[in-house]
This record gives sequence, C-alpha cells and structure tokens, in this order.
Amino acid sequence: MPGRSSSGGRSTGSPPPPEAGGPQWNAAEHLLVELPELELLGILQGASNYTFLAQLGPHEPAGLLAVYKPARGESPLWDFEAGTLYQREVAAYRLSKVLGWPRIPPTVVRDQAPHGVGAMQLYVEADRRHFLSEQAHQRDAWRRIALFDVIINNADRKSGHCLFDAQDRIWVIDHGLTFHSDPKLRTVIWDFSGEPLPAELCADLERALIDVEKGALADELAELLRPGEVRVLKRRLRGVLDPTWRFPEPTSAWSVPWPPV
Repeated sequence: MPGRSSSGGRSTGSPPPPEAGGPQWNAAEHLLVELPELELLGILQGASNYTFLAQLGPHEPAGLLAVYKPARGESPLWDFEAGTLYQREVAAYRLSKVLGWPRIPPTVVRDQAPHGVGAMQLYVEADRRHFLSEQAHQRDAWRRIALFDVIINNADRKSGHCLFDAQDRIWVIDHGLTFHSDPKLRTVIWDFSGEPLPAELCADLERALIDVEKGALADELAELLRPGEVRVLKRRLRGVLDPTWRFPEPTSAWSVPWPPV
C-alpha cells in the first residue's frame, strides 16, 4: 500500500509528527484517543483493508489528521486472526517506543470512532520517496528498520511503507501483518543479509527484552497479542542478541512482497 499515510501532493496544513519520545510524543497519543470530534475525510486509495483519513478536533490550526483503520474493515486472511490487525499496528508502535527506533507515527487503539474500535495513527505528510529510491542513503536507519522487521516478524514490508517527511526523516507504517508465531518475514530490505548485529544496538534490544518480560510493555502486549505470539517475540529478541546471529537471507521468491512498492 504505497505511501498511504502520505499526502500524495495534497497540502493539509497538519503539523509534522514530533520526534520520537518525550512529552510531545505522549501528547500526540493522548489527542488521538481523547479528541471528541472525528470527521472521516475519505478512504485512502490502494489499501487492501478499509483505511480512512480522519480529522480530529478541536485542534489548531486546521485539525489533527490521522489514519483510522477499523477492525471491522479488515479483509479476511487465512493466517492472521480476523479483527487483530489493528492491535498488531499498535503493538509494533509500542515496541518501537521502547527500542527508540524505527520511527513509527504515534498509534493508539481508539474505541470511539465512526466504524468502531480500530487503530488511529498520526498522519505523516510525506513526499514520493521510498526505500527503493533511497536505499543508498541513511544506511543506519535502513539497518534498524530491517532489524525491527525481523523482531516483529513482518510479513509485509513494502518499499512504499517507508515514508520521508519534509525534515528528511524516515517513518515506517503498515504493521498489521506482524507478530505471527510462525516465520513470516517478507520484505524488500535484504541489503544487510549475513551481517552481524551492530554492537551499538545491543543495549536497546536488551532493554526491550527486559520490558517485554516484566516491564510495562509486557502488560501492554498482553492486551494486544496472543500469549504464544509474545513468547515467540521474546525468543526472537533473544535470538538476535546471540553472538552468532546474522541478518537473515531470503529463502525464496516468497521472501519479497509483491508488488514491492
């Protein structure tokens, strides 16, 4: 679903998302849940599930724009339980907050919405760039995204799920097909296959593992994922911390999503 949190050239006046962490980040989450007025502006094209552009208010200057994915709008899948994709979106965001990477727009569960409970994610005003057009640049950011996809077992990392904002920051979206207990990794980012874990990321991963095991994140994930999925997540985190671990390599043509953008 290429760039479905991007504007496609539409000028919205929405402020750029805050940098990860800190009070602004938490304030954005609060607004996504609590702002009482919610107007659906239309359906975002190209999505396999019902995905809406929404405006929440009152909020200056022109309303807070968000992407709304209701549970009841999810298309049936044979391998992911119906009505759980929005929870996986939120789980990926919560884990990224603990790790400190990659940048995922603030994402929350919202109960009070026109089509019922679903994920509400801050809208990113993005240009037309994506991974395949920019993979030679910001290699550290791509490495973190590739590692994050291994950890969450992302079954659908398309190039168009990587967005660039006006500050040249990379944001990643569309994390509904994640956290399955069976191996499902499908991605366009195989650039780091065979490389070891960068030493500077070990502390982030160790912190996340502790939080998943007995921290606040453990309680949050218990409400969003199945117990077996959380157990396998812990196993993947321990696996990447093993000194012998290497970035995986594609095993077949199935390892790359189609279309890739």
